[in-house]
Parts: sequence; structure tokens; C-alpha cells
Amino acid sequence: MIEHLSEQEQLRRKSLAALREAGINPYPAERFDVSASAADIAAGFDAEPEKFQTVTIAGRMMSRRIMGSASFFELQDHTGRIQVYIRRDDICPEGDPTLYNTVFKKLLDIGDFIGVEGFAFRTNTGELSVHCRKFTVLSKSIRPLPIVKEKDGQQFDALTDPEVRYRQRYVDLVVNPKVRDVFVKRAKIIATMREYFNEHGCLEVETPILQPIPGGASARPFITHHNALDIDFYMRIATELYLKRLIVGGFDGVYEFGKNFRNEGMDRTHNPEFTCMEIYIAYKDYRWMMEFTENMLERIALAVNGTTDVEIDGKTISFKAPFRRLTMTDAILEKTGYDITGQSEAQLREACARLNVEIDDTMGKGKLIDAIFGQYCEADLVQPTFICDYPIEMSPLCKRHRDNQDLTERFELFVAGKELCNAYSELNDPIDQLERFQEQMRLSERGDDEAMFIDMDFVRALEYGMPNCSGMGMGIDRLTMFMTGQTSIQDVLFFPTMRPEKKVVADAAEVYTEAGLPAEWVETIQKMGYITLEAFAGTAKSGGMKLFNDLCGFNKKNKLGLPTAEIKAWIESQKQE
Repeated sequence: MIEHLSEQEQLRRKSLAALREAGINPYPAERFDVSASAADIAAGFDAEPEKFQTVTIAGRMMSRRIMGSASFFELQDHTGRIQVYIRRDDICPEGDPTLYNTVFKKLLDIGDFIGVEGFAFRTNTGELSVHCRKFTVLSKSIRPLPIVKEKDGQQFDALTDPEVRYRQRYVDLVVNPKVRDVFVKRAKIIATMREYFNEHGCLEVETPILQPIPGGASARPFITHHNALDIDFYMRIATELYLKRLIVGGFDGVYEFGKNFRNEGMDRTHNPEFTCMEIYIAYKDYRWMMEFTENMLERIALAVNGTTDVEIDGKTISFKAPFRRLTMTDAILEKTGYDITGQSEAQLREACARLNVEIDDTMGKGKLIDAIFGQYCEADLVQPTFICDYPIEMSPLCKRHRDNQDLTERFELFVAGKELCNAYSELNDPIDQLERFQEQMRLSERGDDEAMFIDMDFVRALEYGMPNCSGMGMGIDRLTMFMTGQTSIQDVLFFPTMRPEKKVVADAAEVYTEAGLPAEWVETIQKMGYITLEAFAGTAKSGGMKLFNDLCGFNKKNKLGLPTAEIKAWIESQKQE
């Protein structure tokens, strides 16, 4: 592979070897004690400059300006950037300028981790800086980072390609510091929720990820096999049934931040694995849970953004409690003029046909109603709105409505046209629960691959008795999208699920020569990163002169002595095609 490294990668490997030859370990094991961060110095220097007369900082070198015997460079740590001033006479032993002239100027590169010992000061232009008295190489970077230029607060050549950003998140975080802010806010969201739940006397718990029966939601699961037990397990689609077992066991309030897995499609708001928070509190109902939820979201918005107003996809959303309440029946009636109350499956199918709602034969009453709602209502629910009192067919784990046995005590919260959370007055009648499970099995037999399994152990738990209880589940990824104004779930996941990376295989030398390229140039072309003929020919067509100049520069720099006339003629021929 070494022959296919870019020129920059080859040069960095040479610098790596040179550092070792100079007796400098480019990857030392010794700890490096950091006494301050870039943010610490920026926040505290003007008020208490004496505190920063001896500082030790560490981070990546992100830019530099070499000016003879003195230089400036920018160091980036986890809090931001700070300028460092370095002089040859300060860091070099008397009579030996090697550390500055050779190590710093020639063997270090953008992206290297460096430790700096010195003192903070302001330059003549007022720039807060650290005067370097000693530096330590902490880690050598042998692959160049994308160069992002910044001037007057504007970025140029920013890394924006989603394929690179999501697949190489580590690079994205380095060169796009604002991305880190999203994930800092995500951590703040979770911390605020934990604080809120703990204040209400709830206990954080953990439940199994590998489950013999997937339950708690309607979704297609991932299946795996346990060799020792020789049985299939399912990766959980929800934490619900295990958490409610704990309510049976005597806990009054439990919650879990857990990874769920659903073998379904991917889009801007869905990922096969996602983080969900579920909470169950005994002796409460869904009306209490509505107040609990809206007050929690107001608190989160204030904690994360300092305001209840958040901009999402160009719209200002207010998380100021209370939120609007609207029944599922009224929402559909409002948008379609159709009343779903008391309608049979056949009548609902007729309504779907009339309303041009796409359906299939596997759908029961619940999915038919959901299809109408999804097509006509969801997109218009921009401000936080509780949609409540769902038809019983849509909610197999939910208690029947106290005033209407055809409905359930359930709500979903919609924000910016998307579902954010789901909550019930939990079903605790074991006989009713078993009947609901059996109805789900009938749907499964009709071909609904998202219908729930029958979990007889859960039914058995309910037979021992579960107190009246309210539960709520909320997707943390989607909540983070809303609170940070992101429009894609990939932007709030460190490592979103991606298609397998396409591996580019280098073309054989014959491929180049058969296309008319001089054989003596093939190795050089591939060393410059054009490991396929297609890539080289494409560059020749789009930027022939630049490519030719780059080739000549590489030829001259490395003293290869290759003739250039034939290669120039070939590049010209590609431009004419």
C-alpha cells in the first residue's frame, strides 16, 4: 500500500522516521499534565493574569506562521483555539538550533498533537497568546486533515461532504468545531432529564438488550443466535415490558436511557439503532404525564439554549408550557372532514380509497387510521401538540379510555410535524392484555411483520398485579435534533449507520499503458493518488493544465527525470475527447 500513499502522506512518514532518528518519540507513553485549556485562559486572563504566568496546554497544531527565528501557531484543544508564540532562542539549547530549525519547522505538521509549557500574554496587536518555553511532541499525524480556512469569522473550503463527515466523524469534529457543540448539548439534554426524573423520586435502571421475545412496540426486530443456548434472541425494539415488570416488583418510578434496534428503513429521522428514554411512574395517569412531559421539555430548552424558543427548519418553535391538546378523532375530522368514530375496517378502507391514502391488505383498523392521520395531519403539527385518545386498535399496551371503551388513554407529542414521544395510562388488566396480544398475532398471520409477539411472561407478571401507572417514551436523537435545530438524525449521532464503504482497488500498470500512458509514468501517477485510470482521466479532462503542472512539480521535486512531452500529449488528448 505504501506506493499508493499521497505525496503528503509520504512526506509525513519521512518526518516520522526523522523524528525517531533525532531521538524524539513521536508517540510517547508518559503522561502530560495539562494545567489550563484555551477557554480557561480566554475567560480568566484579563481578570487574573498572574494565574497564567505558568501554564501547560496541549492539543493539535491547526495553523502556523513561520517568520525566521520566531513563529506563531494555533493550538486547538477540546475547548477551542489559542495562539502560541515560539522563539528559537527560548526552546533551543545554546548553540544548537535543531529543535526549532529542524524539528519544529520541518518535521512537525498541521494536525500533530503538541504539549506547550509557557506563560500567557497579549501581543502588541492585543491577541491573547501563550509564549512557549518548551514543547513536547505528543502524537504525530501521518494523514493530512482537510484544510478549513477562516477569515473575519467566515469559513472557506469547509468540510461539508456528508459521506466524509458521517463516516469519518473524528475528522468532522476536528475541523468543524461547531459540530462538537451539538454533542455537548446532547449530553446536557440527558443530564437535565436525569436531574428532573431523580427529583421526582425515579430510579435509573438497565434492562436486557438481548430478549427472547421482542416487545413494547410495533417494529421489525433484528435477530441473532446464542450458540451456547442454541436459541435465537432479538435485539430489543423497546424497554417497556421489562420496565413495567419492575413496577410489578414494587418500584414506584423507573426510567432507562437505552439503545433500541429496529430493522427498518433509514431516512433523515430514522436510524436502525437509536437512543430512547422510557419512564414509568406508579399511581399516575396519562393526563398527569402530559403535564410532566411539557414541564420537562420547557426545562430542557432553558437549560440547553437559555430560551424556550428554538428554530427548527426555519420555523420558531416554542417549548413554553402548556402545549395544545387535540384528540386523534378531532385531528382527522379537522383535516379531512371524516369521523372515524365507530367505523369498521371495511368502512375505513373505503375512506382511505376516497381520501387517496395508500394502504395494503395486511393493515388492520389501527394501521388504517394511522395512515390517514400520517398523510393528512402530522405535517401541520408544527408547534408542540399532544394528540390524545387513540382508537383501541392502535394501542395494544394501553388502558381503555375511562369515558369511551373504543378509545385508549394515550398521547403522542408532535413537534415540527414529527412524533417526539408516546405515552399511556398503562394497561394493567392481564385478561385484556392477553386478548390484545392475541389480536396482534392475528395481524401477524395476515402478513403484518411489525405486529407484536405474545409475551406470556409479561402477562404472568400482570396477573400478580401492577398498580395503575403511566409511562412515556421519548427518542433522544430526535429530541436533540429539535433542541439543536438540526434537520437530519445523522447530525446528532456520533457514528450513524452507513452503507459499507466502497473500496477503491488500484488498477494494474497495464490498464494505464493500454490507454496510451507512458509506462515510466504509471508509478508516479499512482504515488500522487490516482490509483485508477478513471480517476486520472477524469482529472485530466476537468483540470488538465493543473494536473500537468502537478506532475511536473512532483517529477522535479523527487528528481525522477521523467520525460514530460508524452504525458502532456496524453492529457491534451483527454481534453479533446
